[in-house]
Amino acid sequence: MTEEEPKTGSTLASRLEEGRRTFQPALWGRLIVIGLVGLYVLLFVVLNTRGVKVSFVAGSTRVSLIWVILLSLTAGIVLGVLASQLYRHRQRGR
Repeated sequence: MTEEEPKTGSTLASRLEEGRRTFQPALWGRLIVIGLVGLYVLLFVVLNTRGVKVSFVAGSTRVSLIWVILLSLTAGIVLGVLASQLYRHRQRGR
């Protein structure tokens, strides 16, 4: 082929070289980690579907264990954020 002729096919060597130049190991690493975390969360949900009794002061109910875990996690995150904001507000006043 000369330079005037359009390049119609690509060789295996040029494809491999292009793959080496465009390969992004950080992106693939992140995708693998996200996939593993997603798989872990899916298994966590599937394995915690057993019903449990939740007692309140005025009564009780039965719910799936995963809902109790997720509600506790959410409440912990919200209370942690509120506590850190309160601490920052008090430190700023000094």
